[in-house]
Amino acid sequence: MPEPLDRPDWPWLSQRAGTDPDGPAIVWEKRTISFRDLAQKVETIAGKISALGVRAGDRIALLMDSSLRMVEVIHAAQRCGATLVPLNTRLSAAEIEALLIDADPRLLLYDLQRAESVSQLRSQLSTLRFVEAYRDLDAAAAISPPGLSSLDLSAIHTILYSSGTTGTPKGVMLTHANHWASASASRAHLGIEPNDRWLLMLPLYHVGGLSIVLRSVIDGVPFHLHPDFNPARANAALRAEKITLVSVVSTMLLRMLDENGGERYPGTLRCVLLGGGPIPEALVRRAIELGAPVAQTYGLTEAASQVATAMVGDSRVRPRSCGRPLSGIKLKLGSPDASGRGEIQVNGPTVMAGYFRQHGAGIAALRDGWLHTGDIGHFDCDGFLYIDDRRSDLIVTGGENVYPAEVENVLLAHPAVAEAAVYGVVDSQWGQRVAAAVVVRDGFETEAALLREWCENRLARFKLPKTIDFLEALPRTASGKIKRYLLRQNGDPVPRLRGTAHR
Repeated sequence: MPEPLDRPDWPWLSQRAGTDPDGPAIVWEKRTISFRDLAQKVETIAGKISALGVRAGDRIALLMDSSLRMVEVIHAAQRCGATLVPLNTRLSAAEIEALLIDADPRLLLYDLQRAESVSQLRSQLSTLRFVEAYRDLDAAAAISPPGLSSLDLSAIHTILYSSGTTGTPKGVMLTHANHWASASASRAHLGIEPNDRWLLMLPLYHVGGLSIVLRSVIDGVPFHLHPDFNPARANAALRAEKITLVSVVSTMLLRMLDENGGERYPGTLRCVLLGGGPIPEALVRRAIELGAPVAQTYGLTEAASQVATAMVGDSRVRPRSCGRPLSGIKLKLGSPDASGRGEIQVNGPTVMAGYFRQHGAGIAALRDGWLHTGDIGHFDCDGFLYIDDRRSDLIVTGGENVYPAEVENVLLAHPAVAEAAVYGVVDSQWGQRVAAAVVVRDGFETEAALLREWCENRLARFKLPKTIDFLEALPRTASGKIKRYLLRQNGDPVPRLRGTAHR
């Protein structure tokens, strides 16, 4: 059975390669890479990155699809003492540019699939060094990477950008200590078994995917890496590769169950971590009946992934609960109402160091030693957590977060739009879909297709409104706040100026 590492302050892959050199680290494209081979490759890449001018404390931005090379760079950054800034590859070029300006990295590593986006960025970011992660990096000269030394656990390991309620992205700063504590808490909950192996299909630019890469080395558990999510390929891997652990969002699990055609999952699968947004009770029950041992989980980027997770057996009795807090993590509810619902607050070693270059936002989120999540939840009499509202107005579609204000700002920039409200509606495939209601300026005319085209040039596709309603006025409170719940309701409680426009 693999033994967890015992030194958080020493480069993790170097430790693992020393204690378990022949152990399997990654299965990529039917090829198994040992911890020794991975460490040797990472040492070379660390030397090349150093030769490109990266020094301890510098930032390296990544614009890459999930791949063995991205895993190598993730470990190489720690080897060099650099900070990772993984970027969502689904963002538009304009969105990526804004993040790069904010992060101010030493270099950007990108893959060939991002070449077109990068070509648009080069002229705008002339001082940034662009390095293609395969051809350019392989051809680069190498120097000896910095000598191995202990890690400063308070140093920033990763900056992960998460959109805020104002529509302004915020860089969540996670330290080495945060990631180590998250791996330890997850291990205490899930345990380690002799034949454990993860199936990793979540993007590595999300904390859910990145956490498995780091946890694998810390715990000594291999993972099978897929470049993207394909339900048929996922089901085949669960059957043929004796996968024991997999992490998915609701949309992924739904598509896997549909593709599986009623066939039961193998007994080797011992846990399906299910998170990333609203979890339909019917989906949990359906998965359990087909032998998929679901464990719902609640987590967030600001707490380095999992905060509370159900035990597999809990799901039959409490299909809507995400379990109890993980070891070392404290949860409480701020200002609970008469029904016991309040803002979820988190305390513990996994909580972020703050937001990059947004000290005020960090102070607002981290008050009195507690992370104020903005999520609304409640506990039952046995201490099980239930999520009632996902950061109030947050839309979670296919595991991706969409904040209404960001989409509203784009709609309001259109000359014909006087007012705009964006909200999520339940969707059987994606969990939620983005919907919008707009008020057109006097003397102007427009239609849904034109507004969609306007948004397409400014937003990632998953943020685009799938439906657009035209209203005479938005429903508001006396203080002027939009009553989004009226827009979400069935039964058309708000008069539409014209029929719902779909695309």
